[in-house]
Order: sequence, then structure tokens, then C-alpha cells
Amino acid sequence: MAKGLIGSAQMKQAKHDKLLAMLRARFDEFPERHEGLKWASIESALAASPTSLKVLAEMEATGGEPDVIGRDGKVKAFIFCDCAAESPKERRSLCYDDTALKARKTNKPAGSAMQMADEMGVQLLTEDEYRALQQLGEFDLKTSSWLRTPPGVRDLGGAIFGDRRFDQVFIYHNGAESYYAGRGFRATLRV
Repeated sequence: MAKGLIGSAQMKQAKHDKLLAMLRARFDEFPERHEGLKWASIESALAASPTSLKVLAEMEATGGEPDVIGRDGKVKAFIFCDCAAESPKERRSLCYDDTALKARKTNKPAGSAMQMADEMGVQLLTEDEYRALQQLGEFDLKTSSWLRTPPGVRDLGGAIFGDRRFDQVFIYHNGAESYYAGRGFRATLRV
């Protein structure tokens, strides 16, 4: 029995080390996303928050390619964001939220963006966060991403999403019940 526990602990540690190495490699590959930040500080923050590594592993597993994009001075945390070129593949074909999912009578999607984000422990990007991300690279050239929708828009049945076309960032609206194979969601995590 002790052998199995040791093997399990070693496997857990190996996955942990692999994830940290991947995050470090991405951090080093894209220095323009996090000017002035040092990996040692980020690694210390991650070590102090084991739950965050689980969330980052889920962001990675669903195709998000998370990377550090800055620091939130208010809560003194590093901001990780999905930086995959296109909206994360395993988070597409979702309507906006559970209210929209319940309202859909036929051809229901598998779930909603807000529900999945909640289960993962992340937040959908706001319009401002999405525009800031687009300053760090070109994202969603072929896909689009649901964005955290202002309550007034959502109360009227709508939801917003963004993409990049013709070298411009566009924010659009749609019925919250809609879903498309090319629309997913991007998320942030503060560590």
C-alpha cells in the first residue's frame, strides 16, 4: 500500500513539475506579454497557491495556453490569461450562461460558458480585458470569444463576444442562447 502512495505522490509531483516547466517556457517565449515581471516571483506565488496550479492545469487541458499578462495592483496578484491564438478548443459550442441554456428549447449545447468558467475557477474576460489582451498579440482571427456581459445587456437577453478581423478588434452582441462551433471563451486567473 505504501508503494502505491509513493508512486501516486511521485506522479503528482511529475505532473506539477511538467506544468511549471511548460508555464516557464511560455513565459520565456513571450516576454512582451509581461514586461518587468520575473519568473521567480510568479513561481513563488504559485507555490503559495496549490489550487491555482490545478486551475492552470485545467486552462491548459482545455486549450487555453495560459500565460502571465500582468499584475493586478489592487489585489497584488499576477494575472494569467488564455493566450491561445484561437478561442480555446475544448471550450467552444457553449451558450453564454445557464439561464440561456435553460431557455433553449431545441438543439441545446452541452453547457454554458459561465457555468464552465465557474467549474474551472476562472473568470471570463471583460471587454476591457479582451481589448488589453489584443494589445499583446493577435487573437481570435478565426474564432470568437464570449465576454463577461454587462447586467443591463444580459437582462435584455443579450450577451457580448469579441474577435479580431481586418486588423481591428470588434465587440458584438448576440442572443445569449446562441452557440457556434467557432465561439468559446477566454478566461483569467489571479494568483
